[in-house]
Amino acid sequence: MNKSERIEEIKEIEERRNSKLICYITGDRGGFETGITKDVINLFYEHLLLIGNVENIDLLIYSTGGDTLAAFAIVKHLREFCEKFSVLIPYKALSAATLIAIGADEIYMTKLGELSPVDSSVTTPYNPTMPNQPPNEPLKFLPVNMEEVTGYINLAKHKVGLKEEISLNSILQTLSQRIHPLSLGSVYRAREQVGMLAKKLLEYHLKDENDLKTIINTLTKDLYSHDYLFTRSEVKESLKLNVIETDIELEKLVWELYKLYTNELELDKPFSPEVFLGSENNKIGDFKRVYLESIKRTDIYITKKRIKRTQIQLPGVPTPQSAFQEELIFQGWTTEKNN
Repeated sequence: MNKSERIEEIKEIEERRNSKLICYITGDRGGFETGITKDVINLFYEHLLLIGNVENIDLLIYSTGGDTLAAFAIVKHLREFCEKFSVLIPYKALSAATLIAIGADEIYMTKLGELSPVDSSVTTPYNPTMPNQPPNEPLKFLPVNMEEVTGYINLAKHKVGLKEEISLNSILQTLSQRIHPLSLGSVYRAREQVGMLAKKLLEYHLKDENDLKTIINTLTKDLYSHDYLFTRSEVKESLKLNVIETDIELEKLVWELYKLYTNELELDKPFSPEVFLGSENNKIGDFKRVYLESIKRTDIYITKKRIKRTQIQLPGVPTPQSAFQEELIFQGWTTEKNN
């Protein structure tokens, strides 16, 4: 029933907007977080082939971020199939999703809609490792953000007052001992690349060089925090992007469609193996993590796991303790053709 409801909502939005609609929802459910990734690009192409060349394409997007190059590619491919590209933002369109939004000719946001600065953090094998990692598991690395690096240097220069060249050299040497120089170089290149990508996307619909510079600096440098959120009025007034006013009925339709995806991905329910198992000790679950959907096709990224309740004996603890084992059975995209 949920799928038929979603398709009907998509059709109604298309009729009201005289457009073709694609929905791209990446999950931020606790334990099953996902983001914008390159493996979705060919799936977008499959949807666009079914849609064909049309005047207007809308993208309804919910995401907390991901791969900026993937976001850039998604916009470029969408624009190959339409004269006007617009985004519909029911709630979160953060980081790489914000990059997609600024590439649109037109942005529709509900009153809850949010954009954010575009992150330039990177994770490489040269980054510091995460503390307290379990033994016998692949190493995980801490992401490094350009704003954190420049914040540390600015702290030394402006707050502590280290202005002499020898003192600054000492600060940089200390920094490079904590974070590998190749990692620092990667972070710098990442921020410059984000600025370049943002400029290319904005140039689709914005030509004024001063406006371009202001928007790019605001999204990549000026706010000092990746957690800052732009509301609808700020996107329109401060960033001066083309945020359109629309009727309350369209706002309701967009929000209801988003809620249908929320239910499917269980975005408001952090994963708990204990809750999932209930009274059982061994259970297999299909966990939906991403939706890419249009009228004629549905792609879902799924993780299938076997969850087992078990007992472990901890050193120094007299009684066995409850624990859970997770066995990955399948992970990948599934495709359904819609009538």
